[in-house]
Amino acid sequence: MSGDLFQAASSGYQPLAARMRPRTLSEFFGQEHVLGPGKPLREALEKGLLHSMIFWGPPGVGKTTLAKMIAELADARFETLSAVLAGVKDIRASVALAQQERSATGRKTILFVDEVHRFNKAQQDAFLPYVEDGTILFIGATTENPSFELNNALLSRCRVYVLRSLSTENLLQLLTAALEDKGRGLGNKRIRFAEGQLDLLAQAADGDARTALNLLEITTDLATEEKGVWTVNEETVREALGGNVRRFDKGGEYFYDQISAMHKAVRGSSPDAALYWFARMLDGGCDPLYIARRVVRMASEEVGNADPRALELALNAWDVQERLGSPEGELAVAQAIVYIAVAAKSNAVYTAYNAVRKEVSQLPSYEVPMHLRNAPTKLMKDLDYGKSYRYAHDEPEAYAAGENYFPPELKGRQYYFPVERGLESKIREKLEHLRSLDQHYAKRAESEQ
Repeated sequence: MSGDLFQAASSGYQPLAARMRPRTLSEFFGQEHVLGPGKPLREALEKGLLHSMIFWGPPGVGKTTLAKMIAELADARFETLSAVLAGVKDIRASVALAQQERSATGRKTILFVDEVHRFNKAQQDAFLPYVEDGTILFIGATTENPSFELNNALLSRCRVYVLRSLSTENLLQLLTAALEDKGRGLGNKRIRFAEGQLDLLAQAADGDARTALNLLEITTDLATEEKGVWTVNEETVREALGGNVRRFDKGGEYFYDQISAMHKAVRGSSPDAALYWFARMLDGGCDPLYIARRVVRMASEEVGNADPRALELALNAWDVQERLGSPEGELAVAQAIVYIAVAAKSNAVYTAYNAVRKEVSQLPSYEVPMHLRNAPTKLMKDLDYGKSYRYAHDEPEAYAAGENYFPPELKGRQYYFPVERGLESKIREKLEHLRSLDQHYAKRAESEQ
């Protein structure tokens, strides 16, 4: 047994995904928006107008492959670094090799950095002089939003290309090519897929070419052979898939994109879309308690006083999720999501709160007016703390018309503008009535002077 393992290891075996790595643009599936005829990156490659660039996209869409292909097309030396393992010392060593190559042969060096978002500012800055003077052509690959993770200085010297998840059609083309290729793929093996099963593999790969090829290899290894034909049926595919292979990065771009989509669906009063994104996040492994906390935020931000019951329901759902756990608690969260989505909408409190915070940060620290100050001691009373304060409950309608509760410099400020929807329409009417009382009080005070 150990001898067989040794022979397998020494035979230079490569996984199907590695063997089927595209060698030319014609073999590259997907990314038509940048590699199709007349598209920007395709034009640059065909004209030899190479430049430093960042490939931003999810795993398995061809970022590393494309970088290697560019090096081949440009007849450039290809140097690679992993931002997970490399430091400034490794960067300098790579630059030194690039300088030697340029001096000895005149060849350019493409320095490819995988997971470039993991480099800190000092490491990113180490590239800049050599990108500037042409010592290296820099290609970075990242699954994270470059505008958040990369220095502006580095970003300004690179062109960002967004690579997208492969469509199911792209993945089917890739799987079919692998099944037919006799040199690198599985073409020497007579493999027959039951109807719909190859499509199922493509869908399960969730836009990731590497995952698709790995699943294909596992599936064909599990296939049953009869008279030289290897048959893949539904049972084989189910066994190969094992569990859920959905892509959901719990700390990255997809995570925040899906939360954003759910929040916007709630804001847009689309309960169906909100439930869809909720289910997508759960399907990908998102913590339901995290979603429950976000739903509470949505209740305040999107509904506010238009329907205060939304906040209560969201808090109750959070409590149920904590008490019952999954999957029972998720129904309560779903209930809150639907309620908030269909409730009357108002961001008046959210807008008012942000406006007040902004103004407070920009204005002086005005003194509290004397009539609003607390007077718990005789000394404070002697200093006129609380003098002339009007107790609202002793006034008509329990409202001290004309009273100013701001510092004098801000008298009359208004931040909260209730909308004409839901309960806030009643709040709006109430505030308008109270302001009319203020105006009446002011006119009366003026006539008495």
